[in-house]
Amino acid sequence: MQRLKTAIVATASLLFCMGVVQPAMAAGGAGVPHLNGASMGLLWAIPFVGMLLSIAIMPLVAPQFWHYNFGKVSAVWALLFLVPFTVVYGHELALYELLHVLFLEYLPFIILLLSLFTVAGGVRVTGYLAGTPAVNTAILLIGTIVASWMGTTGAAMLLIRPLIRANEQRRHKTHTVVFFIFLVANIGGSLTPLGDPPLFLGFLKGVSFFWPTTEMLLPMAFVSGILLVGYFLTDTVLYGRERKEGLELTLAEGETYKPLGIEGGFNILLLGGVVGAVLLSGIWKPGISVDVYHVPVDIQNVTRDVLLLAIAVISWRMTPLESRRANGFTWGPIVEVGKLFAGIFVTIIPAIAILKAGTSGALEPIVSLVSHNGEPVHAMYFWATGALSSFLDNAPTYLVFFNTAGGDAEHLMGPMATTLLAISAGAVFMGANTYIGNAPNFMVRAIAEENNVPMPSFFGYMVWSCGILLPLFAIVTVVFFV
Repeated sequence: MQRLKTAIVATASLLFCMGVVQPAMAAGGAGVPHLNGASMGLLWAIPFVGMLLSIAIMPLVAPQFWHYNFGKVSAVWALLFLVPFTVVYGHELALYELLHVLFLEYLPFIILLLSLFTVAGGVRVTGYLAGTPAVNTAILLIGTIVASWMGTTGAAMLLIRPLIRANEQRRHKTHTVVFFIFLVANIGGSLTPLGDPPLFLGFLKGVSFFWPTTEMLLPMAFVSGILLVGYFLTDTVLYGRERKEGLELTLAEGETYKPLGIEGGFNILLLGGVVGAVLLSGIWKPGISVDVYHVPVDIQNVTRDVLLLAIAVISWRMTPLESRRANGFTWGPIVEVGKLFAGIFVTIIPAIAILKAGTSGALEPIVSLVSHNGEPVHAMYFWATGALSSFLDNAPTYLVFFNTAGGDAEHLMGPMATTLLAISAGAVFMGANTYIGNAPNFMVRAIAEENNVPMPSFFGYMVWSCGILLPLFAIVTVVFFV
């Protein structure tokens, strides 16, 4: 530990002497590099598209290579963007953009996921759960309800393993995990800023904490209710077929019946600590920051990240290793998410810059769709935000359209409340459209595959989402945004 502290101090001192770390300066001040998205063509988005296609195709055509080299593939695509970008725009802007995405987006993102993954992975539901349609639907309902208060990642990591164990003897279980991704890993996070990163960004921009609770409750209940009923009916039909084939949900040989219980329950208290740490960074704003090569790193965000890492360490130390093993806990899913999203966050830089350029950028046709004669088109805000959130990170996409709609939280919560609702619902709901729309999607898939649940490929999953979610979102459009 002492060596680590010494290394941190030495590194900070070196960066300070090199001029990389400086006292905070006002945003947009003299000397701050700026990337003008209006000057960028769509060719700059090729590495990002290549990253997405690699995630979609390589597990199908070269599964062994992908399993051992996905981190290298991610690094190659990142370099294919960074190297030409440095040559064309200069090392100063390249360093600024890299540090900006590292300190303000990637590190907070992965630290929060790591903390939730570690803590939730220490909670084990013990006892016998039979994977009947009623039990499975109840788990999906509970996960949907708690996701808004412990985050979609926390809820997904808490419940995915018990759900998989309950269905070990079932032949049809892929549909259960797919609906779990729809509901628990995405739509369930609609009601508070703690539920999903886009809503947390809105909270930081001035949207009141309980605005999503009141305004998004009806759309979220509408979508969730239809999906839960649809799942129950589907699972009932499949369960009936399995029963006719001789399925009997019984205890495995050598096991004895145990009542339901919670092992590692103190981790639930730690989840409360995670929520508190995140909430703290949005409420406590002392106005202290340090510039890392013109990138302002606020003290409240550093405090949050340190607290989250400390909570993860406490959870790891206090949870018996035997309990984690019995829970099927491994570091594989978070490692995969960390490596792949590092490439995504880097290669997404030009795509977000072009979007921020609005009607002056190469994606002007998309931005122009959301308004007509100066008035917002709510349905197009919903679909434009949702479509981009399906493939880009939904948090910056939310922010882009939040700013496109004027960026004034008070005005957006008042006369333009329907516009803000369309942006919020599009970002949260449609994160379920692909595996990369929201980080828990990938983690759930990885955990399911580790536990021998056959999961659809990238495009295979989109067949599910397009067939089930897009018609439902069309109904949502008519009911709430037309």
